[in-house]
Amino acid sequence: MAFEPPPRLIRALGETAPDGDGWLAELPAAAERAVAGLELTVERVQVPGGRSSLVLLVRRADGTPAVLKLAPPRARPESERAALAHWGGLGAVQLLEAGGEEGVLLLERLHPDVSVRSLPEAKALLEAAGTLRRLWVEPPAEHVFETVAERTGRQAAAMRAGAEADPEAAPLVDAALAAREELLAAPPEHRLLHGTFRQSKVLSGERMPWLAVGPDPVAGECAFDLARLVRDRVEDLIATPSGASAVRRRIKRLSESLEVDQDRLRGWTLFRAVESGVRARRVGREKDAELLLEFAGWL
Repeated sequence: MAFEPPPRLIRALGETAPDGDGWLAELPAAAERAVAGLELTVERVQVPGGRSSLVLLVRRADGTPAVLKLAPPRARPESERAALAHWGGLGAVQLLEAGGEEGVLLLERLHPDVSVRSLPEAKALLEAAGTLRRLWVEPPAEHVFETVAERTGRQAAAMRAGAEADPEAAPLVDAALAAREELLAAPPEHRLLHGTFRQSKVLSGERMPWLAVGPDPVAGECAFDLARLVRDRVEDLIATPSGASAVRRRIKRLSESLEVDQDRLRGWTLFRAVESGVRARRVGREKDAELLLEFAGWL
């Protein structure tokens, strides 16, 4: 069958692909090789799918349902493979094939259309937080994961460039960068983090009710991981007159339930919201940029 990448993936990779990158053009052939090499039967391409990988719903030779994921090198699939192997299915989707071609992951099949985002907000946050707690473990002794300091250092450089091109965002960028410097001075713990955790990254499963998928793992303090969850459903928060107070309550509730310092959670939430907003503006997603920067202003 033809493995056509979904439009969402094409758009997202078009925003981030370096000049001369041919991964997307080579994807159909790579998918055919992976399917043949792992002796899989393809049911369908998952649509709309993610923003950084092609996801195929497949069956193994013995009929077991599974998911085949193909991601470009810039999405750090080998780091994802290492994190999933380290978690061993505790709180996260199970890695079924430890070897295989680079950028190809064979994973346990969850229910791809049922995430905790489908639950009422209070319940969704509760279930998401419980899943996140299980992921926060000590990283391997000689781990391959990028650290929070390294990742945010790269992001900080891009944020400074963005502020120069967008003077309106400059005060928020300055505040976010100052918060980063203060937070990195004395991190309270060093854990393996999901890296891009939010409600839509927690899917319903058979083995456990809820399991995390799609990590971009990083090693560092827990507040960094929790910060992305704070702004979940940001469009609903912005549309609510009491949105700012709702965010403060959410920070308090999440920090208390996961024993994370409120001020550190607020600081990383500010940094990550501004970083995402500046990046959205850079690639022309103006509506997303406005929402994120308005949210950051509340912090």
